[in-house]
Amino acid sequence: MRKTIAIIVSLSFTAGLLISCAAPTRVEMDYGTSHKLQIVNQTANPDAEKNLAPVQGMDSEASANTVKRYHKEFEKPEKAPSYSTSMGASGSSGSLTK
Repeated sequence: MRKTIAIIVSLSFTAGLLISCAAPTRVEMDYGTSHKLQIVNQTANPDAEKNLAPVQGMDSEASANTVKRYHKEFEKPEKAPSYSTSMGASGSSGSLTK
């Protein structure tokens, strides 16, 4: 009985190894194709990298304000004030402290 169980276990282990080394499935062969296709379809001007002319459309003041707002996003915000209330055991009114 033990011999039979050992043979069955070893055969199932060998079959598992052979199945794991099988050829790639259709899904594995097409992996990433839809993502690449979306990038190609969403590109408005594929030859934009060849155009070396400066970008037109924003004046210097508007672009400077945009850059300032962009840099401000990375600054640490001020801590918000924290409030705590304490209630007495005798039922007195709570006090607000800053």
